[in-house]
Amino acid sequence: MLENITPETAMPLLRLLSIALVIFLFFVLLRKILADKLIKLLLKLSKKTTTHFDDYLIKAFEVPLQLFFIFLGLYLALTYLPLKPGQDLFVHKLFRSSLIVLLIMGFYRLVGNDLFCRDMETRLSIHLDKILFPFLSKACKVIIVLLGVAIIASEWDYDLNGFIAGLGIGGLAIALAAQSTLANLFGGLVIITDKPFSIGDWIQTPSLEGMVEDINFRSTRIRTFADALVTVPNSTLANEAITNWSRMGRRRIRFNLKVTYSSSRENLQKCLEKIRTMLAEHPDIVKETIKVYLDSFAENGYELLFYFFTKTTKWDEYLRVKEDVNFKIAEILQESGVTIALPSTSIYFDPQLESISISNPQEQ
Repeated sequence: MLENITPETAMPLLRLLSIALVIFLFFVLLRKILADKLIKLLLKLSKKTTTHFDDYLIKAFEVPLQLFFIFLGLYLALTYLPLKPGQDLFVHKLFRSSLIVLLIMGFYRLVGNDLFCRDMETRLSIHLDKILFPFLSKACKVIIVLLGVAIIASEWDYDLNGFIAGLGIGGLAIALAAQSTLANLFGGLVIITDKPFSIGDWIQTPSLEGMVEDINFRSTRIRTFADALVTVPNSTLANEAITNWSRMGRRRIRFNLKVTYSSSRENLQKCLEKIRTMLAEHPDIVKETIKVYLDSFAENGYELLFYFFTKTTKWDEYLRVKEDVNFKIAEILQESGVTIALPSTSIYFDPQLESISISNPQEQ
């Protein structure tokens, strides 16, 4: 890298190395201070604008800016040394490549900023679904990285045409080897376009049930109610029947209740009317869905049918409403003199038949 060292050039070369090391250490030690000063100056200037885009852009390049001063210190230190022409060109290309990497890093951080993406969504007057938002963010990141790789390759005079041609020749083999990956990718696209669920939804399939946590190019992550994280390939999920419980407009309550046959008809009718009135006046019950009837004659008593819907679909709120309704039904039953039937068996003895049945074995 350096010219041949001789006794006459040893001292000057040592001095050059020392100065180059001082230059590098100067930028390394002061990188954070220099970056903070520059960031504050840029943020101060950005406050004069009406858009927040420049604010997000500056914050995205905060870390790459610190790395820039390290690369700049290394570049200045190397160029201070007596390099050969070929070595000097290598250092220049290396520095330009590092700048491209920092640009990729900055824009990568920018598209990964949820606040920036939501702000752009509002300004462009578009609405991105929860499941589409991270998918597009990841796609933008991939595009940024690929563009950066292409620019760096051209910087080092690498011919991409041959590489692309090679991909065309081996495309069939790659497609055959990546059938499952492509199937999962298209399955993810089907899920995103069809939108059977979003991130945070409670879904149920023939194989599992839980909350959707994430979807990427290959798979969807679902957190089951046992707190286990299940990763399902998109191709599998796209071909299954999916029940989205989070998109219920209301939640059903349905049950049967048995009351004893000893309850009088008049008391039972009044009891049912009171329950219907209570449900109709309940603020959390959908009035149009109330069905309370004497449904059938069961083995142990009258069987009453209760069928109605709650206005809320949230699990905790639904349980609270259901508990409140059950307490009120129990209170109405008690006030009306209607007793809940318990599973039991009644045995009736006829004394005359009993004496006959006892006496017959003795006669034999």
